Amino acid sequence: MAFLATTAKIPCVLIVDDSPAIRSMIRTMLQGDYTTLEAGNGQQALDLALGQRKPDLILLDVVMPGMDGYATLERLQASALTADIPVIFLTAKHSEEDEKRGLALGAVDYIAKPICPSLLLARVHNHLMLKGARDFLQSQNSYLESEVRRRTAELTEVQKATIMAMASLAETRDSDTGNHLHRTQYYVLALAKHL
Repeated sequence: MAFLATTAKIPCVLIVDDSPAIRSMIRTMLQGDYTTLEAGNGQQALDLALGQRKPDLILLDVVMPGMDGYATLERLQASALTADIPVIFLTAKHSEEDEKRGLALGAVDYIAKPICPSLLLARVHNHLMLKGARDFLQSQNSYLESEVRRRTAELTEVQKATIMAMASLAETRDSDTGNHLHRTQYYVLALAKHL
């Protein structure tokens, strides 16, 4: 929890399951370490994921009335606003093919029911840590890209000023310094190569 503790907010987990009893059980497992949101179907999950309190992670059942978990994940992945939210399938549908399909759609993990509390807590913690690290790296990359752009612009301005200074030197030559223009060309060439 060290990395998570450094963030300003307690991570929020969206629990999506059509069974109120399972949602309650998961909420109880997560309470104390995480805040939770709950949805009983895929459409409610999409609405909550796009709401004011964006979840940091989604625990998603596959078998639900209406929109199943796979369709819900596809819709989450299709939106730029929710595509970065890690999704863990938490389902009784746990054949190898089901798991492959879920992971191929973009889920970060696949946990079979019945739920082992320590396993669930460990995986939630690990995926939130990974998301925190990924978000931090994206933030750093954005900062570094803006710094490179800023410093490149500064260097361009210095280069322009240097060229103007050299051009002014070339214009001020007189007849007593006939070779001055040639010397200036060599200096400009050396400076340009150095820059």
